[in-house]
Amino acid sequence: MSAMVSSPFRDVPFGNLDITLERRDDGAIFVTPVNTLPDYAPSMCDCLEKWAVERPDKVFMAERQGEGWRKIRYRETLAAVRRLGAALLPFELSEERPLAILSGNGIDHALIALAAMYIGVPHAPLSPAYSLVSTDHGKLKHIFKLITPGLVFVADGAAFSKALDAVWPADAPTVFTRSAPEGREAIPLYTLCDTEPDAALDRAREKVQPDSIAKFLMTSGSTGGPKAVITTQRMLTANQEMLRYALTFLKDGPTIIDWLPWNHTFGGNHNIGLVLYNGGSLYIDDGLPTPAGISATVKNLREIAPSIYFNVPKGYEALVPFLKEDKVLRDHFFSRVQALFFAGAGLSPHVWNALDELAVASIGARIPILTGLGATETAPFSLSCTPYTAASGRVGVPVPGNRLKLFPVDGKLEARVKGPNVTPGYWREPDKTANAFDEEGFYRFGDALKFVDENRPEEGFFFDGRISEDFKLASGTWVSVGPLRARIIAHAAPLVRDVVLAAINRDYLTALIIVDPQECRLLAGDLLADAPLAEIVGHPAVRGALQAHLDSLAKLPGGSSTRVMRAILLDTPPSIDAGEVTDKGSINQRAVLEHRAADVEALYAEPPDGRVLVVNV
Repeated sequence: MSAMVSSPFRDVPFGNLDITLERRDDGAIFVTPVNTLPDYAPSMCDCLEKWAVERPDKVFMAERQGEGWRKIRYRETLAAVRRLGAALLPFELSEERPLAILSGNGIDHALIALAAMYIGVPHAPLSPAYSLVSTDHGKLKHIFKLITPGLVFVADGAAFSKALDAVWPADAPTVFTRSAPEGREAIPLYTLCDTEPDAALDRAREKVQPDSIAKFLMTSGSTGGPKAVITTQRMLTANQEMLRYALTFLKDGPTIIDWLPWNHTFGGNHNIGLVLYNGGSLYIDDGLPTPAGISATVKNLREIAPSIYFNVPKGYEALVPFLKEDKVLRDHFFSRVQALFFAGAGLSPHVWNALDELAVASIGARIPILTGLGATETAPFSLSCTPYTAASGRVGVPVPGNRLKLFPVDGKLEARVKGPNVTPGYWREPDKTANAFDEEGFYRFGDALKFVDENRPEEGFFFDGRISEDFKLASGTWVSVGPLRARIIAHAAPLVRDVVLAAINRDYLTALIIVDPQECRLLAGDLLADAPLAEIVGHPAVRGALQAHLDSLAKLPGGSSTRVMRAILLDTPPSIDAGEVTDKGSINQRAVLEHRAADVEALYAEPPDGRVLVVNV
């Protein structure tokens, strides 16, 4: 918990998240919000039309254009969406032939996506990594076979030419913004923007209903090929009403600056949605939470003061040093921000404390730091902390509209949920859809939760790991992978990026450690900037530091299920083509163990080879 806990929070309105608890004889626990969900809009198209009338000159979205910003306002957005919608009608797109978007975040991406939604056609925003990082385009081929697009959009045709050649016939329709893709007759987006709306457009718009499919969002594919999550208009608008209920201040129209990718539910549903639903403004951050990308984020934050800020934990960790060193930046950043929100992983206590301290130094109060629990299948907002229940590892309680079911599985409580924000299933995969729901129709997160305090359920829940990742040692002792991974990463911060734990039915616990190359290079001091990963992990300073971290961690209280006895620092990065890492950087534990079976055997070999760090207990 923050060292600044005695300082007050900034005065910000939040909704009431009181709950009731019901226990059933079979061990099921039902957690139900006391308050009901208010009515929500029929579709996101209704929201766009509403703000085009009520806030016509307000900036809806902006992106970098040289040293300035290209901006589009609500009235302009609706006009462009209607023209593009009319232009898309002759392509005869449908649920069976949706629009596929290969490019990353951008105004043109947003406009053509909204145009498809406006005429009742789903769009599928696909990770650029599947096109630009992958060498075999395997996941992209899988997705195209699954969703059978009728039209493809790329912002930069030249950059995506190889990917298009791998999955899309040369004579199939392609729309681009700049740099026509080679070897195909593609259509410039600006020519579509000249189409005049007509009665056919209005007839198509009238057919858009709450259960119309708005988009297909791909799961990360961490347990096989990506699944296409059916995302309806109802899911999006109900989820935004849940957000607005919990974060009451959103109704005033938030200003956010955000890099989070739109092919993921956090950036593409949660953040774009809260701007459009509440008549706010989204400034697209062209930075990234990396050593190379953070400077662009800082530049943007010098110009745009967000009213709510979203990032992953690594992003906050990268930002904190800049806020510490630059008072002008710090004061601008905290000048109007009403909440900081993170997801995707746990926020380290030292980063949490630093954000509290910086806020107090700037404005004399803490800013609420919030998180929750959600999934692509829940659009994603489902559980949320409040400012007074938020802490590292907590995920809160269900928000109005969601009912949480906790069911005992292998000694843990699996989280399951039901609500209007939950997907009807996976496109063209009925077996996987059936497996995702229990016999009472609750969606199964696959995550385990545990009470913060069983006597005070209003305190919410801790994340207790992914049930599918847990395994037993030879002694029969369960290893709870999620919490232990988080513990190791926090203990060795910032040197460790992730940890893969091994191995099922062995006598003791070992680990394959994925280091943070930049932090380890800084620790080594004498390595060149382009030093390969093998040289970094073999450096005595790096090995010595991680040996010390593992030794001290092993001396903490706990049994064999929490004590790593040996480790190898991986000298090659996880591969997206091998399925070891998803496009958003999440590690697939099972795939790493399968593809690096030789490393696992080396961890248990006697005597251990020189790569293995043997923990001193």
